Amino acid sequence: MRIAFLLSFFLFYAVCLCAQPMQTRPLTELINTQDPGWPLVQGWIAAAKNKVQVLPKTGGRADSVLLAAQVTTRSPMGAVVYETGGILVDNGWLRILGSGSPSLNRDLMGWNKDKQKGLLLVADDVLGGFFALNGGAFGQATLGKIYYLAPDNLEWEPLDRGYSDFLVFCFSGHLEKFYDGLRWKGWQAEVAQLNGTQGISCVPFLFTKEGKDLNKVSRKPVPIMELWGLHNDFRQQLGIH
Repeated sequence: MRIAFLLSFFLFYAVCLCAQPMQTRPLTELINTQDPGWPLVQGWIAAAKNKVQVLPKTGGRADSVLLAAQVTTRSPMGAVVYETGGILVDNGWLRILGSGSPSLNRDLMGWNKDKQKGLLLVADDVLGGFFALNGGAFGQATLGKIYYLAPDNLEWEPLDRGYSDFLVFCFSGHLEKFYDGLRWKGWQAEVAQLNGTQGISCVPFLFTKEGKDLNKVSRKPVPIMELWGLHNDFRQQLGIH
């Protein structure tokens, strides 16, 4: 029953991203105290194979972001928004958006403001790879599924996972395999110097032939917003749809 609920919820939420605005529900209806989703997420974190750091939330900010998201805390997404300032995975390589914190000063709804319609950006990595929930931008057949904007080819790649499965993958999946060819010797030390509003810009660009060896490219910290804009600009210039 719980799995069925989660699946139906995410499909419903994804559809709502593209639909007319719903009537705003108050916090009292969004905060579920009878069957909260946070213990479920905590269980996944406890069983994690990758390093997971849960960033502390700020009460008022968590309230406002949850209210803006209109997601119940019975769902893992609502739980992450309401119970965390965000989650860092694999020494900060992956950043899962929550309600924001000093170490990850972006929240789920604020980060998505003025971004591409029909998708919800839920996480990203230091190379400017972005994870988004499909709310119609990638067609109706995969509503509620996660897509990944890969920095090495600028394609939105389907991951065939909903939000819950995506969290489990981040916590316990084979990230070395997923990022095969996208890490360099000593990446941990460079990533440790970043905050959650930054990413790493590589020149030559990773989607070029010359940029395939990350041990040889020039790397520098830049705002993650710059990588979002850069990758989308190049997608447009190269006619990638």
